[in-house]
Order: sequence, then C-alpha cells, then structure tokens
Amino acid sequence: YAVCRPLLYRTKITVHFVLIMMLVIWTGSAIVVFGIVFLELSTWGVEDFYYKNVACEGQCILFQNKASSTVSLVLSFYIPGVGMLSIYLKIFQIAQRQARSIQLTTNQNSVGKSQRKATKTLAIIMGVFLSFWTPFFVINCIDPFISYSTPPVLFETLIWIGYLNSTINPMVYAFFYSWFRRAFRIIISGQIFQPDSSEIQLFSE
Repeated sequence: YAVCRPLLYRTKITVHFVLIMMLVIWTGSAIVVFGIVFLELSTWGVEDFYYKNVACEGQCILFQNKASSTVSLVLSFYIPGVGMLSIYLKIFQIAQRQARSIQLTTNQNSVGKSQRKATKTLAIIMGVFLSFWTPFFVINCIDPFISYSTPPVLFETLIWIGYLNSTINPMVYAFFYSWFRRAFRIIISGQIFQPDSSEIQLFSE
C-alpha cells in the first residue's frame, strides 16, 4: 500500500489493522506448531518407526510424516516465498514507472542509477534467500516419501546453509550502500552509545 497506493496508506493500514494482522498471524502460527509438535500430529501413521528409530529421551526432535512435511513446506516456504516475490515485483514495476516519469520531467540520470541499484539489491536478496533455503525445505518435504533415508549430516548441512542466509544479507547491503557501511562502523566502534549518536549523518548531502 505504501508504494502502490500511498494516498490510501494511512487510512487503510491503521494501528488497529496492524494489530489484527499480527494477532491472526501469530495465532495461526501457534496453532500449527502446537498441533504438529505438542499434539504429535506429525507422527500419525509412522509412530512405530518414530519410537524405534528416532525418539531419544532428553532430546527435542521434530519428526514429520508426509502430511506434516507437505503442510510445513507450503505454509513456511512456498506461500511466503511466492508472496514476497509478488510484492517485490509489484514494487519494482511501480518504482520503475515513477523513476521514468521523474527522469522525463527533471532529466536526471541519477534517479535511474539509484533505481537500478535498488533493483539489483532486491534481486540479490531474494535470490540468496531462495537459493539458501530451497534445498532444506525440498529435502525436508521429500524425506518422508523416501522412507526417511536422507543422511542426518545432510539435514544439518542444509539447515546451516539456510541460517547462513541471515549472515549474507547484511553483506549484500554493505556492498551496495555506503550509508549501511557507515552505520555498521558506528555500531562496531561503539559510537552508537555516545549521547550525540542520533545526530550522526549517514546519508550524503
């Protein structure tokens, strides 16, 4: 709404609306997790295999049957992934139109350059997210259908590759944006704790 319909943003996206959306999302997530983990719905139909080969006292192991792994894949990866791609593509199209109209009226090339940088950053962020997390979610979904034959070390490797995505994102922003590098240096050097840190200029004039 902020990009596509900026004039309607304040009237549509109110604090009340945001609170309702947060409540719905967190409640839905809690219900799904409660059903999968605490009600042990994820082991229905494969209880014998689970208790003979997987269950270990003192450990918390998330074991999933075919239905559970498929639902997890769709709810936690496919739907968010498709949603983010759709939103980013929409934002990209609108931003391109706005940049083009600004260039025509002001004849400024800097707008196009800034737009290309933002587009490239967005594409890399999404590409990194999808490439780092897709292998884990695909294997996690396929494993129940191949009699749980995936080696544990492969599972561990793929999930750590997914975690690595959170490390790569700041590096991507730091590579493209000087203001991000300056902010990072301020945090690392401890300047952020100085009384006047809020007055530090991150953006060039």
